[in-house]
Amino acid sequence: MTDTQTDARGKADGSSGTGGAGRVRRLVHGWSANLVQMGLGLSQQLLLIPAFLHVWSGDMLAAWLAIYAAGGLVVVADAGLQLRAINRFLAFRSCADCDGRTASYYRATLRIYLAIVAGLGVLLCAAISLAPPSAVLGFHATPAIDAAMLVMTLGMLLSLPANLASGLYRVRGQYGRIIWLQNAALLLGQIAQLVALFMFGSLLAVAIAFVSMQLLFTIFIVVFDAPRLFPFLRLAARPSFIVPSWRWSVGQLGRALPFAVANITELALVNVPVLLVSALVTDRVAVAQWGLTRVIASLVRGLCLQVALPFGAELGHDHAIGDKERLRRHYAYGSAFVTGLACLVVAGMLPFWPDFFALWTHGSIPYDGPLAVMLLLGSAAVAPSLLALVFASHSNRGELLIRTKGLQLVVFLALSFVLIPRLGPLGAAVAVVASDILIQVGLLGWVIMRQTLQQPFRHIAFLLLIAVAIVAAGWLIGMAITALVPGSGLAQFIVECAAWLIVVGALASPLLSAALRERLRALVPG
Repeated sequence: MTDTQTDARGKADGSSGTGGAGRVRRLVHGWSANLVQMGLGLSQQLLLIPAFLHVWSGDMLAAWLAIYAAGGLVVVADAGLQLRAINRFLAFRSCADCDGRTASYYRATLRIYLAIVAGLGVLLCAAISLAPPSAVLGFHATPAIDAAMLVMTLGMLLSLPANLASGLYRVRGQYGRIIWLQNAALLLGQIAQLVALFMFGSLLAVAIAFVSMQLLFTIFIVVFDAPRLFPFLRLAARPSFIVPSWRWSVGQLGRALPFAVANITELALVNVPVLLVSALVTDRVAVAQWGLTRVIASLVRGLCLQVALPFGAELGHDHAIGDKERLRRHYAYGSAFVTGLACLVVAGMLPFWPDFFALWTHGSIPYDGPLAVMLLLGSAAVAPSLLALVFASHSNRGELLIRTKGLQLVVFLALSFVLIPRLGPLGAAVAVVASDILIQVGLLGWVIMRQTLQQPFRHIAFLLLIAVAIVAAGWLIGMAITALVPGSGLAQFIVECAAWLIVVGALASPLLSAALRERLRALVPG
């Protein structure tokens, strides 16, 4: 998420133009690539859980969830450099020596990445030796957790240079290629995890299986694919080049700081609660319960972000060229679309999540209704602000990002340390949802809407109306179906979900009319 269109001119716009058809086509292509990645994320965090529980106990699963969350947090070491690099690569598109300047910047930034990996790698090894995760997180009786945590975090750290190459792929029109390569690595990683699980059954083996595919992906694109696809990068292999100065390197990190703060906060809201609950809650079953419940809320949040990202690039382009009317119109439509999608997904999950949770965990972990409802409703409430977050990153609002997301991180951590010891996992849910509503929705979302839309109050009221209507209707339909469908087990769950989809699909079928869709779009206040 960065202002990737701000400096894009000429070739950056592509041959498809900026008309409505070209915009729709770009959005659809972006969503299709991201949809597959979301599916793989879903299989990693949902479909693999029954396999893990088939071999591991609840304590082992809780330990793996903590290890996986720690690996996800390692990406904050990127420090916003990928987003800074994307912005610079786009700026070079209008230069006379585009390829030469791109190769020079790529080479210099890659050296920063390697320095970060080397320095943080040493610090990471020292930290795990001095403060073993088994002691800090309360997994004293879990074998090999310290080694597995080291492998996971160090492996993810070593894969950071792939971010730089990935940014270049995006700028040079190879977005689909890099996403599919990432998808291949994720799929192979999941297969490797299952093989390691059933052959060895240890946390260490599964962690090695996961990170090995990420490292192979990094080596492939950085060493082989990127230089082949972009021959000008081979200049980086020449011995005669100027080593970037420390002042220049620090300057790049400083300019990337606002994006780093925004990304750190988003990652923290997903991964840090798992570690905090592990450290502050003594009941290991409650830890596993929290880790599994927050997965579905994180997936809703991730889905909204993946839908909002293609919108962000288009809105950033409108902002860059000063087309305020088109920007206002498309921001209003995008905000309503993201909100409606999030509420529809939440409305479908609320009535069926208890049955799915029981099937998913084989009944070995109890279901916590208030925790699930809190997280799911919070995911629906934060949806409009996610488009605001993406648009802020695509319109060079660094000062706004660092103020709002930094404040949100502080509020979240303060509430977590106060509420988790008293309320357990429910306290973590309250901390996440409250920080989202107070800061991201109430501050960041409001500022962006006020600056972008002519009728921000009416737009917020409209979003609230459709959110309540969709969630309430979908939830009531689901509750009616669960009361009417007989039986139990997997067959009943499948029938319930199919019946809900049929009813909701029938109610939404009038939207197939293009004329009706246009009339509804005209109703969205902008």
